[in-house]
Amino acid sequence: MRRWYEPQMARIHDDAQVRIADLAALEAIAATYPSRSRFLTELTLDPPEATSDEAGAPLLDEDYLTLSTIHSAKGQEWGAVYVLNAVDGCIPSDMATGTPAEIEEERRLLYVAMTRARDHLQLMVPQRFYVHQQAAGGDRHVYGSRTRFIPPKLASLFESRAWPPAAEVKVTAASAGSALDIAARMRERWK
Repeated sequence: MRRWYEPQMARIHDDAQVRIADLAALEAIAATYPSRSRFLTELTLDPPEATSDEAGAPLLDEDYLTLSTIHSAKGQEWGAVYVLNAVDGCIPSDMATGTPAEIEEERRLLYVAMTRARDHLQLMVPQRFYVHQQAAGGDRHVYGSRTRFIPPKLASLFESRAWPPAAEVKVTAASAGSALDIAARMRERWK
């Protein structure tokens, strides 16, 4: 494949030698995989961060944000890590809950994500998700629940915050024991 690309690179790009070197490196990496399918799967899950012609000296004194998949984060470490969508359906993925081994692999992935943080870890648990497939009568949102890998006993060890902050509900002795007639309240509203 590289033999076909080399003349194309020379014809199209001024920096053809750098790009040809990238192709050679890609070819060497691909040769370590048992199949083309496995190589493409791994490349999709953990793409290279830059080609050699785009990579420059890191500017560590500047503020920046690194977006990463959990797979790409293996071996990395950051001062602060935000794990998005720590809810069932995302972690574990609803596509990977067919067998106990798949669920255990998803648990390990969450462990990898959480242990990338040196100083601060935030698990983002959205209350609702927008979905495109819902019927016209729905509000196009579904509720999410915190990932099963963080049960209530473990969740109690985390600091919990909500945005917007939840309104405080004051429970009085009279309201704590009294029954609420929802039907009567609904009838009052529709008069």
